[in-house]
Amino acid sequence: MTTLAILPLLSASLALAEDFKTIKGKEYKDATIIRVEADGIVLRTQTGISKVYFIELPKEVQERFHYGPATPIAAHRESRPIKLDEKQEATRQKKDRGWVGAMMADPATFARMKIFVTVTVIIIGVVLAIIRARS
Repeated sequence: MTTLAILPLLSASLALAEDFKTIKGKEYKDATIIRVEADGIVLRTQTGISKVYFIELPKEVQERFHYGPATPIAAHRESRPIKLDEKQEATRQKKDRGWVGAMMADPATFARMKIFVTVTVIIIGVVLAIIRARS
């Protein structure tokens, strides 16, 4: 009885198996599509499970799975770097240098940080002096 239930499932999975060929020539024979993801398809073959990205597949396959420039991931991959104006570029570079770079770029922030560190060191010194005096 169990064999009769398994037989249709096996024949159905064999019927869904198909061949895929990437634009670089790699072939996936008798592949079964496990799932479709935003950036590619996951295939099961006799050799194992593989993920094939849509950008590696021919346009016909991409269209079949509704992948194209309108898809956010496709648009992101095909986009060119955006040129920033000088002000935006300077802001980006400040952020790239981290908090130290941002602080050094703004003299007022640097002065406030210097005062904060100085006050903190003084407070720690006073607390340590009180602890030492009580011992």
